[in-house]
Amino acid sequence: MSRIVCFIPRFFGLSPIGFVLLFLIGTNLSFPCPSAASENALFSVLYARVEGTINPAKKDLVDRALKSCIDNGHDLLLIGLDTPGGLGQSMRDMVKSVLNAQTPVAIWVGPKGARAASAGVFLVAASHAAGMSPQTNIGAASPVAMGGKEIPETVAKKITNDFVSLIRGAAAAKDRNVAWYEKAVTDAVSITAKEAVLQRVVEYMAHNPQDMIEQIGSHGLDFQGRTIQFDPRNVKFTTFKPSFRTTFLSWLLHPQIAYFLLLGGIAGLFFELSNPGSIFPGVFGAICLLLGLYALAVLPTNAAGVLLIFLSLVLFILELAVTSYGLLSIGGVICLFIGSLILFHFEYGFPGLSLKVILPTVLAVSTFILFGLYLVTRAQVRPQKTGFQGMLGLQGQITSWDSEGGKARIRGEIWKVTSADGTPLQPGTQVQVTDVHGLTLTVRPDKELT
Repeated sequence: MSRIVCFIPRFFGLSPIGFVLLFLIGTNLSFPCPSAASENALFSVLYARVEGTINPAKKDLVDRALKSCIDNGHDLLLIGLDTPGGLGQSMRDMVKSVLNAQTPVAIWVGPKGARAASAGVFLVAASHAAGMSPQTNIGAASPVAMGGKEIPETVAKKITNDFVSLIRGAAAAKDRNVAWYEKAVTDAVSITAKEAVLQRVVEYMAHNPQDMIEQIGSHGLDFQGRTIQFDPRNVKFTTFKPSFRTTFLSWLLHPQIAYFLLLGGIAGLFFELSNPGSIFPGVFGAICLLLGLYALAVLPTNAAGVLLIFLSLVLFILELAVTSYGLLSIGGVICLFIGSLILFHFEYGFPGLSLKVILPTVLAVSTFILFGLYLVTRAQVRPQKTGFQGMLGLQGQITSWDSEGGKARIRGEIWKVTSADGTPLQPGTQVQVTDVHGLTLTVRPDKELT
């Protein structure tokens, strides 16, 4: 037997020691370790919060978090989710980013009281590991028409089938309960965290993000054909801080903010048109209007609502040129109110504009615009003084005085002046114009200012 063992390496031109080394290397290459990370190695987790409606700002947040994982060498992205839903296109873009991520993505629905509704269900289905905090819920992913109206049957069937195919594929790839995810779209079913774990909708019941990571480390995580395991005691937990751009977009794309910007822009432009030269109201209004229009282009907006709001601006401007005894202003206020009511038509998950928001806003903007109308009307009614007659009553200050008279600064200009009673006036004396003779003004001391 020993002769055979010695003969094999010599037959291939190797020494017995070289043959042993070659055998060990080949064995190591043929049977790789099933764990992607050493249990003693430090495992880096990046934690990002996604809260509120799903919109382009949230898509930007997830993309930047995934990029941070690659740039900074994080081993896992954990998303803390709490959403009522949002825009379908933004949801699809986020699902695509998660499915094609180079770093595993886990989603934890929490804390207590949070939910993963509508678009959030699709994100959970696409994640590589999913968990929920106690007293949370998931479901109600049926597509809803703009404004909550009934979708035409043919269109509803196309949209529903499209959503079902997307969520079935995502859930099946992660070996989750495909039937339940399908019902979440077709029947709008919703379940609690405990039911979700029992029905294989999610894998873990976790009280907090750290608990979620500990369970993933103990159980293992399948990613790109390999199993990632790590020691939960050797985890580095980093919180992702959104950039200013992401934070600003999240603020800008809130329906109430977009509404305030639109009305603020209209009010500012009206004040500038009614009082030319004010500058600040015009600049401020233009900026607000452009930002508001950008937000409205992204949000599900009703064109009739936007047109009614702009019609109110036209009616207010016409009030400046047409004597309507306030009828145009009343029409403008009515258009502003109705346009605000129907401005947005929402998919499920977007908050509407309640009357508690609309009434005070319309009242404030209308008051501001009517105040501007009042100033313009008052200026038009006031008697106009032109020529030298406009100098009467102006106040100024004596700058110098000699035997023939003196000079005074009035309205920012230096004028030749004489005393009304013939008495000399000392430099610095506050005076008031009482008469005009050519280019010489007659003045008297202004006792109220002296």
